[in-house]
Amino acid sequence: MDALAQQLGNRDAAGSYTLGCSVETLRSAAEAAGFALFDTDLKGIKGKQNLLNALAVAAQFPPEFGANWDALADALCDLSWHQSGGYVLLLRNVSDTLGLSANDREIALDIFADTVVYWRQHKKAFWIFYV
Repeated sequence: MDALAQQLGNRDAAGSYTLGCSVETLRSAAEAAGFALFDTDLKGIKGKQNLLNALAVAAQFPPEFGANWDALADALCDLSWHQSGGYVLLLRNVSDTLGLSANDREIALDIFADTVVYWRQHKKAFWIFYV
């Protein structure tokens, strides 16, 4: 297993980071580590509903996904439809605002941070990479 795959397994280091390698390197490391990778392209995304829809498609949220902040938090902390050793959320073509208002951006980032903590407490790593 390569160094990045081993690093992905370190749940204490898991968090939100700018991607420091190619997407293919990350994809290979996630596969080697036995992690699910949710590849989300945010190019041109504007607004909460569009962000929620992009995340729902990337992570294949169940049809009953409610497309609101509470539903996003619930879905990211469930992922029972993706049994995996850990998780990687890749946010591609991301802008500084995530295409959101300041308030919505803060809510989204809080949900992402809470998700990392939730999975750490459940003995799994959840990584978020921005590129």
